[in-house]
Amino acid sequence: MIQRLAFAATVAAAALFTATPALARPMTATDMHMMHRLGAPSISPDGRYALFTLSTTDLAKNKRNNPVHILDLRAAGAKPKPLTGLPAGAHDAVFGADGSVWFLAPVKDRDQLHRMAIGGKPTVLSDFGADISGFKVADNGSRVIVWADTRDCPDIACAATTFAAKPEGSGREYDQLFVRHWDTWAEPGVRSRIFSYPVVGGKLTGGGVRVTGSLVGDTPSKPFGGGEEIALSKDGRTVYFALREAGRIEPTSTNLDIFAAPADGSAPPVNLTADNDGTDNLPTLSPDGRTLAYFSMARAGYEADRQVLKLRDLATGRVRAVTANWDRSVGSIAWAKDGRSLLVTAQDVMEEPIFRVDAASGRVTRLTGNGHAGNVNPTADGGAIFTQNSVMAPDDLFRVDARGRVVRLTDVNRAILSQLDPVTFEKFSFKGANGDTVWGMKVKPVMNRTLPIAFVVHGGPQGSFGNGWSYRWNPRLFAAPGYAVVSVDFHGSTGYGQAFTDAIRNDWGGKPLEDLKRGLAFATANDPQLEANNACALGASYGGYMMNWIAGQWPDRFKCLVQHDGVFDARAMAYETEELWFDEWEHGGKTYYEDPKAFERWNPVNYVANWRTPMLVITGEKDFRIPYTQGIAAFTALQRRGIPSKLVVFPDENHWVLKPKNSIQWYDNVFAWMNRWTGRGEVSAIAR
Repeated sequence: MIQRLAFAATVAAAALFTATPALARPMTATDMHMMHRLGAPSISPDGRYALFTLSTTDLAKNKRNNPVHILDLRAAGAKPKPLTGLPAGAHDAVFGADGSVWFLAPVKDRDQLHRMAIGGKPTVLSDFGADISGFKVADNGSRVIVWADTRDCPDIACAATTFAAKPEGSGREYDQLFVRHWDTWAEPGVRSRIFSYPVVGGKLTGGGVRVTGSLVGDTPSKPFGGGEEIALSKDGRTVYFALREAGRIEPTSTNLDIFAAPADGSAPPVNLTADNDGTDNLPTLSPDGRTLAYFSMARAGYEADRQVLKLRDLATGRVRAVTANWDRSVGSIAWAKDGRSLLVTAQDVMEEPIFRVDAASGRVTRLTGNGHAGNVNPTADGGAIFTQNSVMAPDDLFRVDARGRVVRLTDVNRAILSQLDPVTFEKFSFKGANGDTVWGMKVKPVMNRTLPIAFVVHGGPQGSFGNGWSYRWNPRLFAAPGYAVVSVDFHGSTGYGQAFTDAIRNDWGGKPLEDLKRGLAFATANDPQLEANNACALGASYGGYMMNWIAGQWPDRFKCLVQHDGVFDARAMAYETEELWFDEWEHGGKTYYEDPKAFERWNPVNYVANWRTPMLVITGEKDFRIPYTQGIAAFTALQRRGIPSKLVVFPDENHWVLKPKNSIQWYDNVFAWMNRWTGRGEVSAIAR
């Protein structure tokens, strides 16, 4: 029986985040970028205060400012206030175990570590001879670790190392991959490494001992890893970190392992997960320091395998897979204060709630409801302080108690959200490929007329356009000009169990396209407000691939397509992309030259003769995941076939469009393209 879940809560959910006045207006891309972004909170040891950044956008300078704010969690109705006493440019502020605030701030030409009591004055603690990326402080205050991109140095400043002279000329020289990663050309020998400093007399002493020893690899991992991949014991004696050892296999390997090393560098690191060739990550120490939690993927070469929560007894080495029987992927890990359970986040049918996992039994209990939760900080009462967003609004701070009762603590975007037209959010399900239940969602403006459709296809492909906020592809913003946003979590999506996620392998253009067809047909058949024959499809990354695939396989369904950073030629992609493990796994586990048929079966370039749908192509010159040449090739095909088309190239963007002005330009182009082909030319492209 087809299930259909309409959030009666739609209006209630909108009311939770906005108090819509009688004279509201459509949301714009400028609105999106002017919203405050609440960063990951740090909670004081006594549970009274939360520290976090509350950023604003300076459109004139095309950048964001990130001042540190403090919130009194015990004061009823308290609002975030800038933390006084911080020097200009302070960032990465966290509470130490004694309640003082540790943070980075510039001194002359580089950041240095500072410490400050609440209401006091800051003291400079370090004299780093190089820029650092992050830091952690032992609970007893005896040691600080930092990580930084350095050459093969015994200390952070490379003061004791003499390097061979670089060759004359501007040419980069390589003898192995990676030569570039995400959006950066590799500099041979430069890696992110951990360095340790003892704290003596309130100051960091020495030049920083390299904790990672002779290991060659990045910790945190590139390009997205951070402090969550590193743990420091309370006494400051041991560092735990995730690292994928580099070498000629690095671009084909997902084998991150977790290492333990003495913080004083007195012995080399020990690999704690050497028996697993998949990814192991997020080392997280229990409150008593006796158990190390982490997640583990079983299959080598697969970046979207199920992330199973494991616990390692550090005394005996015994490892237990705690969530082996739970068919969800653990996305973050935090120990409850009593050490008896862990609070984790995991995707679940377009939501990402917090779950409690009993450490002994593995029993899983859901704590929060709808929305996208993150940055979980356990509290002494068995609950947590966390951030949460939804389609309706970006992150705010919330509290959940041990029984799952949620209280909202901030409302940082109330002023701007209250000005905007309301939207509705609805989930639906239908029978997709193989008769499996597939879920989709609709986001619609509250309008008394029919609506053209923005059919949005998510990337990944192991991902989801669920009930969350995005500053890139934002469903609420797509709906603002008068579009019904429809999205389908096709086979390959996350949050529905590992078998559903695995189903896209070797089938990029098969079951997913069938799901998209059935999902759009279901949505239009069951919602008379949707203009079934007046739709544009949009997608980025895998979604961009799907636009190219639709152009050849479903060419008469849409009035227009918007293709962002999508694969056009699978053969070129197999040799041009940097993380080879992804492309090879998705097409069966072999290289293109070993099994070209696997790649060519779903290759959009083979069906260009069928193309006839107008397409907007967008790409970034710094995109090394799906290089911009793929976008140029697609545009060339469109132009040579005489199909109405437009190309937008961002020279300073990567796989994403991040700069505020570029994002506004992006939405200007997308809305203008959609309005043109859906006949909504009278509707202004309200991106700005």
